[in-house]
Amino acid sequence: QVQLVESGGGLVQAGGSLRLSCATSGTFFSITFMAWYRQAPGKQREQVARLTSSGSTYYADSVKGRFTISRDNAKNAVILDLNNLKPEDTGVYYCNEIVDTRFYWGQGTQVTVSS
Repeated sequence: QVQLVESGGGLVQAGGSLRLSCATSGTFFSITFMAWYRQAPGKQREQVARLTSSGSTYYADSVKGRFTISRDNAKNAVILDLNNLKPEDTGVYYCNEIVDTRFYWGQGTQVTVSS
């Protein structure tokens, strides 16, 4: 069974950095889509970055220039580097993937940015 396991969240001061990782486990053929979403308290979940199998990337305007999404093929993981963090980046971050044509979600990892 495919599972997505996230790690790397935590508490950081404004201006700091974090690295989030989402590792895919189980038996599968291919991962064709990888994305990170976040959900701030009282707000809807929003996509902050995505990476397709062709290498195309997308970033929400609010994180452009500060966040970077990448893929570690050796570990079947998608990475999100968060730099110059702001208090408004606080929320639960979820990875989302299409694995063998099915959507999967990670359990979420908390990112808290203090001012």
